[in-house]
Amino acid sequence: MAPIRNLLVRASSTLLVALAAGLPIEPCLAQLKVGVTLSTTGGAASLGSIERNVANLWPKTLGGMSVEYIVLDDASEPSNAVKNARRLVSEDRVDVIFGSSTSPNSIAMVPVAEETGTPLISLASAMAIVAPMDKARRWVFKTVHNDSSMIEAVLDDMQRRQVKRLGYIGLADATGEGYLAALQTMAASRGIELVRIEKYNRADTSVTAQVLRVTAASPEAIFVASLGTPAALPQIELVSRGYKGMVYHTGGVANNDFLRVAGAAAEGLYLPVAGLLVADQLPDSNPVRKVALALATSYEARYGAGTRNIFIAYAQDALVLLQAALPAALRKGQPGSREFREALRDALEDIRGVVGSSGVYSMSPTDHVGLDAKSLYIAQVRNGRWTLPQ
Repeated sequence: MAPIRNLLVRASSTLLVALAAGLPIEPCLAQLKVGVTLSTTGGAASLGSIERNVANLWPKTLGGMSVEYIVLDDASEPSNAVKNARRLVSEDRVDVIFGSSTSPNSIAMVPVAEETGTPLISLASAMAIVAPMDKARRWVFKTVHNDSSMIEAVLDDMQRRQVKRLGYIGLADATGEGYLAALQTMAASRGIELVRIEKYNRADTSVTAQVLRVTAASPEAIFVASLGTPAALPQIELVSRGYKGMVYHTGGVANNDFLRVAGAAAEGLYLPVAGLLVADQLPDSNPVRKVALALATSYEARYGAGTRNIFIAYAQDALVLLQAALPAALRKGQPGSREFREALRDALEDIRGVVGSSGVYSMSPTDHVGLDAKSLYIAQVRNGRWTLPQ
């Protein structure tokens, strides 16, 4: 045992001397581990499968270190997301977790982040993921505009179009409840009355009853609080029932699978989107344009022309935030240590003016998304593509 113990002592001494002298360390002594849990199957597969594609584009080194990405599928189930998070921390010893694709899954993972002291960067929208700030949420960040920011952008657009009566159809889960709470808080101040509220489940095959009840209230516009392909169900039903008012969705429908399933029924709908989806329509002066176009070009080079969608931005911006926080974190600890994870959390919270494909991020101790409604754009589906209205 003595020779082995002496060898370990000499190895540790060599590492300390190298670190003190600022000498490069071999990758095997400094490897960053990134855990990722995504909804690549199940009800949110149209989101998670795209985010999985983005992971295939990530670099093998960050900050001079080799990186291992451990990507798991949570099948769109919160319980699976929790199991994945615990496995990533306890078995794979990751330094940070990205995920999940949906709000219910991300919210379920928050206690794991706190218990294990592991930074979590969510790819979902609910404000409840990061607020109200408490001991658990101080470990959690996200790359997607808050649901309240999306509602703010939507209501501002409705107000410009003089909408007075609004109907609501949304998912009966954390995704829908987040958007509904924001609507109920902000609509009245803009002179907009919420005249009917209807809910449905992600696995439902019909929303005829909900659509008939909401349209019977004669709303001038209807907001659909859903995401991915499940959002196509109420959209198709509204059109087939002859609803002539405006229909708004969340940014969660901004992918080609939704357009494929909704078909012609999607024509004319409105939604709030981050910069990537309309990057080529933004002015050259917009800082997001260049970053977003570079990502879109890289993604389409691998997966085909016209495959860009907003979910590639959500996944890529998690890596952008990690890259921005790494230098400060590495000054206080090495990957694999509690000190490094704590320093990484602190560095993420201190991010200022970092340009991603969804907007410019500026975090703070009370704001762990760092994006506001000013970096959202109301787009419309025209001829099967996302277009900024003139």
